[in-house]
Amino acid sequence: MNRHIIRTIVMAAALFQPAMTNAQGSAPTEYAVKRSCGGEAAPCYTSITRALDAAARDTSQRWITIRIAPGDYREKPSITRDRVRLIGSNAGTTRLRFDAVAQTAKAYHRAGWGTPGSATLTIDAKDVVVTDLTVENTYDYLSNDELADTDPRKIGNPQAVALLLDIHSDRVRLDHVGLLGYQDTVFANGGRAIIRNSLIAGNVDFIFGNGQLLIEQSEVRSRRRSAPHVPGAFQSFIAAPSTPLSQPIGIVFYRSRLTREAGVPDGSVALARPWHPTTRFPDGRYADPSAVGQALFVNCFMDRHIHPDHWTEMNGTARDGTMTAVFRPQDSRFAEIGSHGPGATARNIGMKSGAPLDIIAIRRGLMADWQR
Repeated sequence: MNRHIIRTIVMAAALFQPAMTNAQGSAPTEYAVKRSCGGEAAPCYTSITRALDAAARDTSQRWITIRIAPGDYREKPSITRDRVRLIGSNAGTTRLRFDAVAQTAKAYHRAGWGTPGSATLTIDAKDVVVTDLTVENTYDYLSNDELADTDPRKIGNPQAVALLLDIHSDRVRLDHVGLLGYQDTVFANGGRAIIRNSLIAGNVDFIFGNGQLLIEQSEVRSRRRSAPHVPGAFQSFIAAPSTPLSQPIGIVFYRSRLTREAGVPDGSVALARPWHPTTRFPDGRYADPSAVGQALFVNCFMDRHIHPDHWTEMNGTARDGTMTAVFRPQDSRFAEIGSHGPGATARNIGMKSGAPLDIIAIRRGLMADWQR
């Protein structure tokens, strides 16, 4: 190729580049989601999924804001683009719902795992803001829960996630949202997230995982079970952290209210139990010994549904493959400070008395590099 041709190509590229930059810079940064898009000036889509797909095609580093009109949206979207704001009208009128359940949701997940595959909303990106909407998994957990264990209709994996904070998520903020489900409502499986001024509802291990999650100024509502309660026994569990030992912060509740819906008995719910996920190692497949959960409750109101022991154990996979390994709360990183309310008095079960991280240190650790 001679010099004249090369010079022509270079000059053409130089002239073309600004045009590309200007076109990218003039692209819209705000989308609308409505049931009907007639007459809408901004780019408008009739589903949240389509709006997110359009946002993902924008490869700039700009923030994209998606405003969702009131309505019920039955879909299963994923946020995979960094710097996205998902803003509803309010949590009472903008509702995202889906009814996937772990038993049959493997096809939704990249590795064929049913629990994360069941999520109604998946966040797998950095710098994400979600406000003023409700995210719900509407799987009929209670109907399955009331079936006898010997009933062939009963499924063994009824986990049904509303919100999945997936492995690439980090610096996620949720404010004035509703997160509703039964078992496994919120799965913290990524980096750092904060939930504020919100409602989280569920029953079994409904806030769980290995991520770093701060829940503040929120209502954490325990929901009923269909099976009858045995007095003195644990019926449900709020948190099930699987925090790696290398990570000082797990699931933290700050100035939140632990409430219950009608039908949840007194003294039936644990604050947390330690989840050691079954993991494959070079010498076998068994519960991860380094997943020593961290859970902290700071200045929280606790109603009478909280069990007087406050914490309980959890079984995991032993090296022989059976679910006989027992992990105790006394060996976990569980603590509470400033609990109050009729369920706040705890029985002495030998929990460690060491001083946990204070809320200032937790905020500093979570929010050091967040973009405002």
